Amino acid sequence: MSEVPADLKYTREHEWAKIEEKDGKKIATVGITAFAVEQLGDITQVDLPKEGESFKKDDVLGSVESVKAVSDVYAPLSGKILKVNNPLIDTPEDLADEPYDEGWMVMIELTSPAEVDSLLDADAYTAFLREQEDH
Repeated sequence: MSEVPADLKYTREHEWAKIEEKDGKKIATVGITAFAVEQLGDITQVDLPKEGESFKKDDVLGSVESVKAVSDVYAPLSGKILKVNNPLIDTPEDLADEPYDEGWMVMIELTSPAEVDSLLDADAYTAFLREQEDH
């Protein structure tokens, strides 16, 4: 089973979010999970949004291209893009090598912090992955 860090929140579309408080604002660092990376195979390209863009929860945030397919990445939470991991565009393999570290994609300033409650915790995401494997 793929790595599922306990300190992150997850979506059923295999995005993760690390929620932090900075200067009184809730910030989510977002990426895709190790499970998603394994499903994709060799990642060849990453498309990310621009800083300053706003997204609603479940909007398409960007995409990840691999030798197998192009997959959309969805915003796990509503907010404004504060920072983009631009080096990922030049080194998309970081996404595969370190999906929870160097492979982060964007930082979002949350506009609806209550949406965090709709995300899965590590135990619920692990259970969701087991369900997927059983089908």
